[in-house]
Amino acid sequence: RRHTRYWRDWSSDVCSSDLVKGNLYLSYTKIASIPDTLKVKGNLYLSDTKITSLPSNLQVKGNLDLSENKITSLPRNLRVGRDLDLSYTKIASLPDNLQVGRDLDLRETPISKKFTEKEIKKMIEDKGGFVKQAIILN
Repeated sequence: RRHTRYWRDWSSDVCSSDLVKGNLYLSYTKIASIPDTLKVKGNLYLSDTKITSLPSNLQVKGNLDLSENKITSLPRNLRVGRDLDLSYTKIASLPDNLQVGRDLDLRETPISKKFTEKEIKKMIEDKGGFVKQAIILN
């Protein structure tokens, strides 16, 4: 990937492969968007950024941290190999085909205030997705 002159301005002008083999730390930056074709083999940290949406079919092999983010919805077919942290976001519903390899953290979200863990698990399964381990609400 390429950078603009200022190290915190991560440009969407990246190479066509957009594959990050390790971890990508973008938390607490002024980043407003990420490439549509981004695939991360490690962890993707996006907590407290200006990003308002994620590309469709985003794939993260490790953890995806969206805590305290401005995102209000998730793309269909989101795949996270390990933990998905949505705590303290305004996300009110979960997408079709959501796949989470370990834990889904929904603390202090509109979802956690409306539904029980069992209801959320059923909702995800009814939409063709899964969460392999825990759904965290408190």
